[in-house]
Amino acid sequence: MADVVTPEVRSRMMAGIGPKDTKPELAIRRALHARGLRFRLGSNYRRKGKLLVGKPDLVFPARKAVIFVHGCFWHGHDCALFKWPARGENTDEEAKWRKKLTANILRDRKTLNRLFETGWRVLEVWECTLKGRNRKPFDEVITRCCAFLEGTEPFSSIGGSQTVTVDVSA
Repeated sequence: MADVVTPEVRSRMMAGIGPKDTKPELAIRRALHARGLRFRLGSNYRRKGKLLVGKPDLVFPARKAVIFVHGCFWHGHDCALFKWPARGENTDEEAKWRKKLTANILRDRKTLNRLFETGWRVLEVWECTLKGRNRKPFDEVITRCCAFLEGTEPFSSIGGSQTVTVDVSA
């Protein structure tokens, strides 16, 4: 499907999307704080003088756990909210976007591996969990976040259509 706006308008729209303090992230932060959970913001969290790898959205140092609130488009989630950008057949613009999004996906995988290697537990909360046709009740999402933080599993991912827990020790 061709884009409905001009490249200039799309560029301006995309430039307005910031990397932190997104609406889904703020909603989750408020809800976890209301449940008594205290956290640090990952964009400036330092451990032994170094920034934590990957800049997670929320860091829970005492639980050695982090939460990433991922936008489905920017992180290439396999859901209804993600669609590869297209401007026609094999255009430079399409190739640019494929390269960028593929690099984001690879960076996310490397970040997860580096966090696991250093003993951190990781929860991914996907944008489709909070909006779109497969969204979950917000209270359920927060309950699952709390369960992850109170548990011991190394990785969990909450998506709109499913929640996936992966055993990374194998």
